[in-house]
Parts: sequence; structure tokens; C-alpha cells
Amino acid sequence: MPQQQRAKLKIFMGYAAGVGKTYKMLEEAHQLKSAGVDIVVGYFEPHGRLDTIAKAEGLELIPRQTIEYRGSEFEEMDTDAILARRPQACVVDEFPHTNVPGSARGKRWEDVQVLLDAGIDVLTTMNIQHLESLNDQVWNISGVRVRETVPDWVVQHADEVVMVDLTPRALLHRLQRGVVYEREKAEQALQKFFRESTLVAIRELALRQAAHEVEHRISNGQPFAGVDADVPVQTRKHHRILVLVTANPKTAMSIRRAKRIGDFLGAECFAVTVQPSGDLSGLPEADREAVDQHLNFARSLHIETRILEGEDVATAVVDFARRNQVTQIFVTRPRGWSSIPALSRDPVQRIIGLAKDMQIVIVSDREPVAR
Repeated sequence: MPQQQRAKLKIFMGYAAGVGKTYKMLEEAHQLKSAGVDIVVGYFEPHGRLDTIAKAEGLELIPRQTIEYRGSEFEEMDTDAILARRPQACVVDEFPHTNVPGSARGKRWEDVQVLLDAGIDVLTTMNIQHLESLNDQVWNISGVRVRETVPDWVVQHADEVVMVDLTPRALLHRLQRGVVYEREKAEQALQKFFRESTLVAIRELALRQAAHEVEHRISNGQPFAGVDADVPVQTRKHHRILVLVTANPKTAMSIRRAKRIGDFLGAECFAVTVQPSGDLSGLPEADREAVDQHLNFARSLHIETRILEGEDVATAVVDFARRNQVTQIFVTRPRGWSSIPALSRDPVQRIIGLAKDMQIVIVSDREPVAR
């Protein structure tokens, strides 16, 4: 039996709720249906928006599954029912959503991967702040830590990304009119994420990401909605990036930053930790769990991980970097690294001294802007 060809993923991306992502997605679903495509709605979250609800009329809706958790019932997308129905295409709202415990998969984007592998095209929606590599920047801008994220590689593997834009002033007008949320929730939103200064900054971040997507997709022969195919692509110097992984909680920020820079440069990334035993067994339990969590986080972003054996962190890191033609090393400022004796001599300063032929990036511990 011939292998099933992987289907196409199209993402409708915006910078905030209410810019029109879901409406645009449903509009395209109707166009596909009119063209004879067998399309269904696998999951749709109306949020009480009457114009969006009206746009879903006339499309086949796959009933949700009910999952019981801690004495309450929750509704999630029924991936198995969609697979049994076997449409040509499927609409799936809220791509970054975290499924309730007890679901077959932890994230909705993982459910979408199953549909794609089964040959079902997917149209989906997400906001730019849910992109994993932007998590720290969004927190710095808004003071809001986004908990539901999508790895950058998932978005990069999409066949098409459509940026749905709306000016912050127009979005705030929609919010005040009750189009985005009901009045009480809208008033809360205006005091938090939906301040005009925050929306302006997040929108600018989205537009910069769009420019990056344009360059990335043109260089790889992929489409990006509204792109002039004659846009020149700058030739890039070959780069390799290394992230030093420790138990420091800010290591996650360093990993995100390195991954984002790596994506911009088209660079291969490594995440390494140095241990005298060559494994994590010699670390105190809390540090071992933290380092292991950071390594797993790096793997989830498709970063290659290594545990280097050595007593001297700086020497081991720089030797590995030279053997692998690394051009940039990302580190966090040491805090509480006394669990390994060699680290008491400030390995960051020693790395800087040893790796004069490489760029050393010390990821700053910035606080979010004042509210």
C-alpha cells in the first residue's frame, strides 16, 4: 500500500484576539467548500462573536468529545472522529490550546499533526505571542506570561502562513463595542493585555516576524500570503550557536533567545551542559530536575542536546564549540551555581576569556515593563 502523503497546514496568524483570524479562516473554508472540497470544522471557538458564529453556518461541524477531569466535564476536539470521517480538509481553531488531562495528546497542535499525517489538510489560527521563541519578549512588553506556546519549528513547517492584521485603534474600538468579548471581560482586557501601548508593541513584533517568515519561506520555496516573489533574499554567513544549560531558571530564556536568533540566521543550535560524570547523576535532585527539564525543552524546539564530560565548564564548552565550528555562545549570568565546584570561578568570565574568536551573548534578566 503506498505511503499516505502528508497534507498541507495553513496558519492564520494575528497579534491579538479579535483581529479576525477565525473569521478569515471560516471565509476560506466556505470558498473551499464552494470549489468542491470536502471540508469540516473539527473545532471552532466562537467566543460569543455573532459575525463569526454566522460565518460558521453551512459548514459541517464534527461533534466534540467530552472528557471528565476532577469531577468536571470538558469538551475537546475529537481527533478520532475526524479521522473516521476522513474529509479532505479540516478547520481547527486555537492551534496553541492545551488539552485537558486525560486527552490522547497534550496539545492541539499535536492533534493537528495527526490529522496532517493522515492526509487531511488543516486550516488553523494562532496569535504571534504563542510562538515559543517570543515568550520572553511578549512578557517584557506586556507583563503577561503566555503559558500556551507552539514550538517555532511547527510554524516553520506550515505550508502557508497568513498574517491577519488590524490597527490597534480599530481593535480597541471593536473591544469597546463588545465585538471581541462581553462587556465585563472586555473591561478586564483593557486593563491588561489590551492597552494600546502593548498592542502597538506586539503588533510591531508580529510585523517583524512576518518579515522574517517572508525571507525564510522565499529562501525555501514556500508561500507566504501577499508576498512579492521577487523580494531579494540576503545571503547569510554560516553560523552555529551553542547554549550553555545549567539549573539557572533563566536558562529557558537563553534557549528561546538562541533558537530565535538561530532561526533568523539559519543556524544550527546546540544545547550543552557540563558534568564531571558525563551524566546528571552527580547533581542534587532539584538541580538535576531543572537541567533535565531545560534539555527536554531544547529538544522540543529541535535543538540538539549534549552532556559534556569535564571538571572545567569553560574549557569543555569552548573545546566543544571549536570542534563544531560554533560562532556564538549563549549563557546566563551565574546565579547559585555552587552545586559544581568548578563553577565557583565564574565560568561565564572564563568562557569570554577563552573564546575570543566567538561571540558571547549573556542573556539579560529583564523585568517586564511597568504597568
